Amino acid sequence: MSMNIKKNDTVVVLSGKDRGKKGKVLGTVPADAKVVVEGINMVTCHVKPRRQGEEGGIVKREAAIASCKVQVVCPKCGKATRVAHKIEGGKKIRVCKHCGAEL
Repeated sequence: MSMNIKKNDTVVVLSGKDRGKKGKVLGTVPADAKVVVEGINMVTCHVKPRRQGEEGGIVKREAAIASCKVQVVCPKCGKATRVAHKIEGGKKIRVCKHCGAEL
């Protein structure tokens, strides 16, 4: 399965508790078709101190979300869009379905 979402893309969440929120993609997990988005799908992790002097405690951080639940936001027209592909100069590029701008 190929993913149309890359690191540093701006995406909008389509479903779930964070529906409608926008965020930047911090990382992708192509094997599981998941993405990690800044400020989305926050979970609490109980962290144990690993070294002497280091503090443990409860930390909030982002968990991965299914890539089918997010949609790329076009930087030119500002709309959430599906990703089209165009071959330009022997290279495959991602383009916006609405305005045709390069993503």
